[in-house]
Amino acid sequence: MAPPGLAGAHPAPADPLSRSIFRKFLLMLCSLLTSLYVFYCLAERCRTLSGPVMGLSIGEEARAPGRGALAGGPRELAAWPWAQRTRLWQLRPWRRRPRPPGRDGGEEAAWEEETPSLAGSPGGSGAGSSVAEPPPGTLALLLDEGSKQLPQAIIIGVKKGGTRALLEFLRVHPDVRAVGAEPHFFDRSYDKGLAWYRDLMPRTLDGQITMEKTPSYFVTREAPARISAMSKDTKLIVVVRDPVTRAISDYTQTLSKRPDIPTFESLTFKNRSTGLIDTSWSAIQIGIYAKHLEHWLRHFPLGQMLFVSGERLISDPAGELGRVQDFLGLKRIITDKHFYFNKTKGFPCLKKAEGSSKPHCLGKTKGRTHPDIDPEVVRRLREFYRPFNRKFYQMTGHDFGWDG
Repeated sequence: MAPPGLAGAHPAPADPLSRSIFRKFLLMLCSLLTSLYVFYCLAERCRTLSGPVMGLSIGEEARAPGRGALAGGPRELAAWPWAQRTRLWQLRPWRRRPRPPGRDGGEEAAWEEETPSLAGSPGGSGAGSSVAEPPPGTLALLLDEGSKQLPQAIIIGVKKGGTRALLEFLRVHPDVRAVGAEPHFFDRSYDKGLAWYRDLMPRTLDGQITMEKTPSYFVTREAPARISAMSKDTKLIVVVRDPVTRAISDYTQTLSKRPDIPTFESLTFKNRSTGLIDTSWSAIQIGIYAKHLEHWLRHFPLGQMLFVSGERLISDPAGELGRVQDFLGLKRIITDKHFYFNKTKGFPCLKKAEGSSKPHCLGKTKGRTHPDIDPEVVRRLREFYRPFNRKFYQMTGHDFGWDG
């Protein structure tokens, strides 16, 4: 007979403490694997955020190391040094941003995307009025790259001269970062301080230039001293245009907003019979360029100012942009390859970027049809401006050919 307690005996149950340790080990292992997987996914996500730069076309020169965008895809990007890849992350596709209200004192911000099939054909310029502004550097902001700087260059004038076109053309350059809306700091908001002004600027990386444009600065008496107080090294760009044509364009813009204003002829003269020009009218006053330039030359040397021809900006945008890039110390990346002429609007437009189906062109608020002006009024205006134009030619060392 078997000893008591041995017959039919079952194996002793496992120690509860061992099971608890085993469960904890499995839980820790699962947590570790999950954490590794999440970290891997985040790392992959950060790498892919730089993807949009692959589609930008900044010209063949831009594909040289240290400049512009790449077209070779992620492998080519991965082969670049970290500092160069960081700069590329600042290049992004454009987006449409509505023009902010309350900026009626400066040139209207109007820039739109145009469908290629309609480019150069009647009605092909679209109907929207918007500013095409690159969004802030997505990855640069995520990684807290770059910083906001006070502008090193400012487009200070003139209204209806072509300042919006120049700024948008310049923003094609990978080393130019500019705020889209006109800040109006040195004429309207100076009391808010430089910290407020700096906060309006986009983030920039080393080697990039911060810019802004406010055309009313050129005719603001306080602006030269205020900009000089910010930095005596600020580079100033002035886009000038035939003052008679500029005055008519200025009037046309006002007429589109206020159809009930008096005629151009009645606003031009203090006394029509004597032919006395009313220089208190801003449309006339802005075009006396020599008078305004005198104030600027008291605070800045002539070599720190560049005068861009508004007429040449239309007839030869690449040529004028070449001068601007040289003045700013930038490599000549923006060339004639970036432009086409829209016959309907009578303005040059930016060709579509690589990977995009829409070019960028001036909006409907640009290129308005001017009203018919009495030829005798135009003749008297040309006589009025002639001595001021000649003085301006002497001061700048450049004959703009407005009196030919």
